[in-house]
Amino acid sequence: MTSTLTPARSSAAPPHRRTGSVRWRGPVIAWLFLAPALVLFLYFKFIPMFVGLWKSLFKVQTFLGDEWVGLQNYQTIISDDEFASAIWHSIVLALGTTVGSIVLGLGFALLIEGPARYLWFVRTAAFLPVVTTMAAVAEVWRIMFHPADSGMLNIIIGWAGVDPQPWLASEDSSLWSIMIMSIWRGTPYDMMIFLAGLVGVDRTLYEAAAVDGASTWRRLRHITLPALRPVFWILFTLAAIRGLRVFVEVYVLTNGGPNGSSEVLMTLIYKLGFQKNELGVASAGGIVLFAATLALTVVVQMLRRRQTT
Repeated sequence: MTSTLTPARSSAAPPHRRTGSVRWRGPVIAWLFLAPALVLFLYFKFIPMFVGLWKSLFKVQTFLGDEWVGLQNYQTIISDDEFASAIWHSIVLALGTTVGSIVLGLGFALLIEGPARYLWFVRTAAFLPVVTTMAAVAEVWRIMFHPADSGMLNIIIGWAGVDPQPWLASEDSSLWSIMIMSIWRGTPYDMMIFLAGLVGVDRTLYEAAAVDGASTWRRLRHITLPALRPVFWILFTLAAIRGLRVFVEVYVLTNGGPNGSSEVLMTLIYKLGFQKNELGVASAGGIVLFAATLALTVVVQMLRRRQTT
């Protein structure tokens, strides 16, 4: 007897269609999640960047209209002594802050690195300056830098027999005072990055070195520091960029004074753009700062790749 039943047709899509839809679904969902952040970046970061580049080629006049000047704004930056002084102060502050925070960060990381239970509290307390608002931190340090005998820092150094210092009130010490505060704030961040790097160091290397009679300094030099080389490159790049783009510290503590002794590129750009209404020159200064930051990052990456090969 012949069955009158016929096999039902499968309603499922062919395998290649299912594979194609799955392949595209993941990237589409990822881009949908990224879309709000990308829109914010586009509106508040990339569009102003291109507008600043365009404005740097003009003499911006509020009521008379913009006047094309080409590269004249950049020539002003190169030839102006005030800009040269601000650039030099930015470089000195970036170098001092970078070296100081990295050295102290490594030292503190080596001191508090370990599995002890109480170390979590020490690490949390040490990291608090990083999460504190920069304006509040700078205001507290401005009070501590009070140049009179009753200033907190002058009282502390007085215990060691050191005479009271003018700190922010002197042309010779204002920039170094800002550097001290910047190092204090940057050290905990570098310390945490070093702690993360120390976790990846093979402990058996320390044990083998100890069996061979290697001293603590030799273990640090031949095991710890080579293992932390990638961390050093990352921190050097981040700290140098942070030092070049310093603004709030200088603005709150000295506003570039006294007599421009602590003026950096960011504060000078701010004053030109929002106080003197020279938006064209200020935009050119911002582009120069961006180019310097980009060049620093590229150079550091090239040196890192050359050492790793």
